[in-house]
Amino acid sequence: MKYVSLKISSFFMVCCCAFTTTAHSQQRNAKLHQLFENYYQESLRLDPISATFAGDHRYDAMLANDGSTSYLRLKDQFDKKYLYLLSGYNRRTLNTADQISFDVLKEILEMDVERMKYHPEYLPINQFSSLPLLVGQLGAGQSAQPFATVKDYENWFKRIAAFSEWTDTTIGNMRKGVSRGMVLPKVLVMKMIPQMESLAEKDTAKNTLFQPLNNFPPAISGQERERLKQSFLRALTTQLLPAYQRLADYLKNDYLPHATDAAGLSGIPGGKELYRYYVRYFTTTDRSPEEIYETGIKEVTRITAAMEDLKKQSGFTGTLQEYFVFLRTDRQFMPFKTAEEVIQAYQQIYDKIKPHLHTMLSVAPKGRFEIRRVEAFREASQNGPSYTIGAMDGSRPGIFYVPVPDPTKINVTFLGMEATFIHEAIPGHHYQISLQQENTALPTFRRQINFSAFTEGWALYCESFGKELGCYTAIPQQMGALNNEIHRAIRLVTDVGIHTGRMTREEAINYMLAHESISEEEAVRSVERYMAMPGQALTYKIGELEMLRLREKYRKMLGAGFNIIKFHDALLAQGDMPLKVLEHYMDNWAANH
Repeated sequence: MKYVSLKISSFFMVCCCAFTTTAHSQQRNAKLHQLFENYYQESLRLDPISATFAGDHRYDAMLANDGSTSYLRLKDQFDKKYLYLLSGYNRRTLNTADQISFDVLKEILEMDVERMKYHPEYLPINQFSSLPLLVGQLGAGQSAQPFATVKDYENWFKRIAAFSEWTDTTIGNMRKGVSRGMVLPKVLVMKMIPQMESLAEKDTAKNTLFQPLNNFPPAISGQERERLKQSFLRALTTQLLPAYQRLADYLKNDYLPHATDAAGLSGIPGGKELYRYYVRYFTTTDRSPEEIYETGIKEVTRITAAMEDLKKQSGFTGTLQEYFVFLRTDRQFMPFKTAEEVIQAYQQIYDKIKPHLHTMLSVAPKGRFEIRRVEAFREASQNGPSYTIGAMDGSRPGIFYVPVPDPTKINVTFLGMEATFIHEAIPGHHYQISLQQENTALPTFRRQINFSAFTEGWALYCESFGKELGCYTAIPQQMGALNNEIHRAIRLVTDVGIHTGRMTREEAINYMLAHESISEEEAVRSVERYMAMPGQALTYKIGELEMLRLREKYRKMLGAGFNIIKFHDALLAQGDMPLKVLEHYMDNWAANH
């Protein structure tokens, strides 16, 4: 996933009109909202890439050197300043909406302050999520960085120069990490090297970073165009490509020999404490890794039983493992010959879902939505389709990106195409994120997504409504949906297992192969993702289970008065939030329903 106008007052009236009287019985605190806005505006200067993705192009020429000593000091001062300013307000006197925003900002700031003591700058990049990959995406000219005017191109040249400086700082920080034993696993480093080499490629036909040279807007012509072309080539060949080459060379020649053979954080100094931090950060709960591991085991057992039932209904007489192999390898489940056919299949799923969306929510976002193929340089490392957030002002659509490295191997069941679209696109990420962006009653900083446990939890929760959305009509697609779900349950076991030392990389891969329909290649890629991003994979199941628990809680509490559409509207009405804040908010909704 990545980072107009809906009348939110009417949105509240639709979703919980009795609740809104209570929520707005106290006026919103104007001074507090000014603090929120000051925080947001100042945060954009500290994180100009996020500003670009949000559609705010004031800082397109900037790139934060976020691993430098001066930046880290400035960021720490910024966080502590706003924590101090926030402490000047009595939370109990605020209305419900302001209490939520207060809690959200406090959580963000406190977790940021705590993160500093673990020195994340020593582990600044990985093969799935890093600034070098993001800059590569921006530089292709089809993402958030605009290339429409002379100023746009000149902004990019300045950002390229800043990336060169960032690269040198990052290499210096990784050297510090090496001296302290804080290093990445070898297998991950080996995946990063070809990524950097690809982005360092000098052949203009092979490197996506040259694309803006071929797509100059008609408004730029003549001598101005020629000047910009020369400046663009000079910036790429003397700054950007050499920066990627320095990263590739450092990773290959200096860093790789020091990389660890351990799969998880438990294998490096301070890793146990760092992992517990990531668990709190991503799940927004106080649940321990051990508790999450046990939850994962129970969920895997429950979903496996449901898979066994479906296998029996299908008439397949072999074992569940043999059924997995059948679903994964039989050619009837791989009907595509071209990438265009794959994209069209997702469009057909969208068309199937549209008439049923009103059964889940009474509102729809205004933000535009597109289905696109993933860029070539990212395609090989992508686990599956993903969602990239549109601009907050609606200038850039939300995009459902589909990797198609080989269309003949795209398996409609193995991928759970229907469940995947519901999760990544509609009504999962696109609805929740776009409604949040369009909610002008929220402070600006809250119109951006902040909490994976809520965002990913909502998207996985949406998958459970596939039948109501006109999907899952055949057993293979039902199996695909269960396979998607058990994949997220397995993450609770493998993520914790890897980073607490319970599991090696190979044991985690084998666990996945034993419990879901997945190829060895995909299992390897998934496990390496969990190795690269500790704790993030926990967010899906933890968030979904919490939303399911709350739904059943209020169904019992309200009886015949419970309405699933109003429940969903209420879930999304105040934007994303920590799960420990969500229940308090929803309790108020139910009490005033």
